[in-house]
Amino acid sequence: MRIAETYSHLNGLEFLLVHKPTLWKEIQTVVSAVDAQKCKTKVSKEKTMKGELLFSPIEMNATFKRLLREKSWEESRVSYWVTRSEKLIRKTLTMPAAEQKKEIECAGEKPIFSYNQTDFVKDRVAVEVQFGKYAFVAYDLFVKHLAFYVGDHIDLGIEILPMKSLQSQMSSGVAYYEGEFYNVVRQGRGVPAVPLIIIGLEA
Repeated sequence: MRIAETYSHLNGLEFLLVHKPTLWKEIQTVVSAVDAQKCKTKVSKEKTMKGELLFSPIEMNATFKRLLREKSWEESRVSYWVTRSEKLIRKTLTMPAAEQKKEIECAGEKPIFSYNQTDFVKDRVAVEVQFGKYAFVAYDLFVKHLAFYVGDHIDLGIEILPMKSLQSQMSSGVAYYEGEFYNVVRQGRGVPAVPLIIIGLEA
């Protein structure tokens, strides 16, 4: 595969090139090592594409996971506790998880366990490879990457998406670079408030 487009939000790419250039080279190496044709294994059951051989999101995700793991990109999970009280949420937001729970219980409220999980993190950079539905990308950009950044676990988030030319050879409903790029630009220059690199891939 190859990187067809990149969008640098809040100078995400510039930050990476200056401070962590080896990580950017790793991403480029991993992308070029993915043989898209080997991932064209899904026989469509959809009415408009019945019987056609499509690119399989499962196969592509598995290939990216194997290649990134080989370069020591690991899963990261940040746990926290929530409750129905806005006042308590604001008070406990920056506390360690154990203190959050204790504070909520002391206030007479019920603590509810939650977490954010990112598939690939290395040296304070998070990567999400997204060949799923539209809603998953919005969650990555406006919740996952932002939460890890605000919590001071990462300096930058990277979102890897198919270009429309690749997405058109996949099942319907898969997000694509041009559409998600538009969604981010439409929000304005400072939203989401986390440095990002959005990458569009072609086969």
